[in-house]
Amino acid sequence: MKISLEEMAQKISVANSFIITVHVNPDGDALGSALGLKFILEGMGKEAKVVIDDKWDKNFSILSGIESVINLQENPEEKFKADYVILLDASIDRCGKVIENCPDMKVLNIDHHVSNDDKADFLYLDADAPATAEIIYRLAKVLKVEFNTEIAVNLYTGMATDTGFFRYSNTKPYTMIAAAEMMEAGAKPNKISEALEVKSYETIKGLAAAMQTIEISENGKVAGVYLPYEIVKDLDTTEGFIDQVRIIEGVDVAVLMKEKEPNLCRVSMRSKETNVSAIAQSLGGGGHIRAAGATIELPLDEAKKKLLEVINEALV
Repeated sequence: MKISLEEMAQKISVANSFIITVHVNPDGDALGSALGLKFILEGMGKEAKVVIDDKWDKNFSILSGIESVINLQENPEEKFKADYVILLDASIDRCGKVIENCPDMKVLNIDHHVSNDDKADFLYLDADAPATAEIIYRLAKVLKVEFNTEIAVNLYTGMATDTGFFRYSNTKPYTMIAAAEMMEAGAKPNKISEALEVKSYETIKGLAAAMQTIEISENGKVAGVYLPYEIVKDLDTTEGFIDQVRIIEGVDVAVLMKEKEPNLCRVSMRSKETNVSAIAQSLGGGGHIRAAGATIELPLDEAKKKLLEVINEALV
């Protein structure tokens, strides 16, 4: 059931304990939103744990409280108990097994993905928000929480990463105002960007190898990096890889496809005009009009062929 942000704040205000979770393969917005909310709730005297059914890039060690995050994969049978599960930056089908390991608990869902399936008990959705972290910033305002450095670092990181450090078209004036307030509360943009940009020597070599897989198709409108498992297995991260093809002249849709294991490929897409959210949804994924992703359970070559067929049909 969809509710207002004020109604969401009311439900949070009267509860005492929470499990916070996000989507698998968590990015900066997911992690920043979750940890920012954790500190907001703890500042209100409530109990909050962040539980994620996946690992995350070590670059996110810059985030305050990241060491407290529970990786469900390390103990997949662990059960949790609280007043609510708060699911951020995703719908229920994208958070792995966290929800099912929280038996008999209502789910509060806060998201900005237009593809959200509205299956949570209570959903606040703002598809115009550039980042879930911006929504959490607004939620904190409704809850009348005072921002501290821990909250600021996390929410700034979430907003910065989902806007391409405020370069993408989803950046709004309000986003810059919120980011400025996070800076005033203690977030250091230079330290955050430097931490997130650091890559290992092996990853830089992997980037060089990845760039050799670039393929241009659909009369130059689509550019893709298609990484076989042999390359993926040696990479610490592929963060930023898609940006290397997104900037190619004439490209509308940029693709990063990773063969995570045999018969399983993860796809990320960015676009300038085409609705990649619709493409992702047709493949069982989701996201935003200009940034979306999906998982295709096929070998790399077959997954690439299937993806390009769908993209070709959707190109504007």
